[in-house]
Amino acid sequence: MWRPPERIKWSAEPGRWPTREEAAASRLFRPVDIGPLSLESRSWVPAMVPWRATGDGIVTPEVLGWYERFARGRPGAIVVEATGIRDIPSGPLLRIGDDRFIPGLKTLVETVARASGGHTRLLIQIIDFLAIRRRPRRERFLGEFLRITDDHRARLDAAGWTEQRIRARLAELDDAALAEILSPREMEALRMGYRERVTDVGLPHIRDLPEVLPGLFADAARRAREAGFDGVELHYAHAYTMSQFLSRLNDRDDLYGGSLENRARLPLEVFRRVRETVGEDYAVGCRYLAEDCVDGGNPVEDSARFGVAFAEAGFDFLSLSRGGRFEDAKQPAVGSAAYPYTGPSGYECMPQYVSDARGPFGRNVEPAAAIRAAIRAAGHATPVVVTGGIHGFEQAEGLLRDGKADIVGFARQSLADPDWFIKVRLGRGDEVVVCEYTNYCEALDQKHVPVTCKLWDRKRRDEPGIAKTPDGKRRLTAPLWEPGLDLERALADSGDVRLS
Repeated sequence: MWRPPERIKWSAEPGRWPTREEAAASRLFRPVDIGPLSLESRSWVPAMVPWRATGDGIVTPEVLGWYERFARGRPGAIVVEATGIRDIPSGPLLRIGDDRFIPGLKTLVETVARASGGHTRLLIQIIDFLAIRRRPRRERFLGEFLRITDDHRARLDAAGWTEQRIRARLAELDDAALAEILSPREMEALRMGYRERVTDVGLPHIRDLPEVLPGLFADAARRAREAGFDGVELHYAHAYTMSQFLSRLNDRDDLYGGSLENRARLPLEVFRRVRETVGEDYAVGCRYLAEDCVDGGNPVEDSARFGVAFAEAGFDFLSLSRGGRFEDAKQPAVGSAAYPYTGPSGYECMPQYVSDARGPFGRNVEPAAAIRAAIRAAGHATPVVVTGGIHGFEQAEGLLRDGKADIVGFARQSLADPDWFIKVRLGRGDEVVVCEYTNYCEALDQKHVPVTCKLWDRKRRDEPGIAKTPDGKRRLTAPLWEPGLDLERALADSGDVRLS
């Protein structure tokens, strides 16, 4: 992953933890409505991909264990990982592109409800993504994958040459000379691996995305409701299809590219079709970028205008992230695919403890606050979820007090300690395991292997019955918190479910 050149090392400072009485009176643990859905607190576990589904996208016991562990800490809401809306192979990622996925997803809903005592709401993030290929070996790309065109023949002065001779000649050239013959996209396919864009309108299936995607998203949302989820989060963020439509880099020549209004057209059409399908009494929101964080991408001003448009359309919540784009991704190794969190924009999405003078904590707060302010100025009360390097109670409470957020998301911090929410609420914040922001978890995600946290994945590995990685070296969920008898009595007195 890219790192800022300043290389300043930061330590997480969660600040003072509240007493139980202070937590009870806080904004963070106060209810909030997102459309028709009421959350018991303003705490939120954003979607994180744990790489625990089957290769066919089916819920596994490991998936159930992952979400059960978060639910035991009783955050206000958990958002299930990005779940594919197409019925196509996509590796060990959850899918919702066919009715056969509903039973497994229903079991997931039941698991979270049971583990949280019915106190945590469960939403699912639904996503579309375009084709991406692994970086090829140079000789195979030039000898097999590259489609030889008349342009190549002209630039090589190769009239009358056989295709085999042309490929052999290309293989003799160094990259600088090759760049004089191949197009920029062909050079990108060689250096990074082939990747589709929403602007590839010469491809019929890309040109037709505006006709296809509203129905796919709506069908996925219908399945989510049938499975029992409390709502859906439309994935409009990062490097994926809908975010590409929103970006200033989208220069499609039809009604879905160019101007800001055109770029918002498909995201709004998708939302309207989803709303028609699931009804007004079902929570529908989206996650999108406060800033693209790449050259030529969306600044916060564009994102604020999108926020106002989404609020006017009736989205029930808006969850804000930043960066994580393919445009500045690091070149992958041969045989690997580009990963959109390896460049400067990826750092903005998941900043590490080695940072610049701004530090890794709360980098998304001010852009998100500007978007929320624009939404409020337009007369809308749509709740805004703010995430990014938030780990302390005072930090979260300050965002709510200062009107910079309505709900606070804890991603890496909740992975470090899924019990953060219950510990803080019960005045036991000094027992929180604080995230160190080493991005150990992100490195595992980049390798597409089960994501865990270094602060707990090698502890108490001899416990009977715990799930482990295939090599047996890491446990898959954090050890259970052992709060002691006093807390057990307090939980029983307050009507809470028991934690063990």
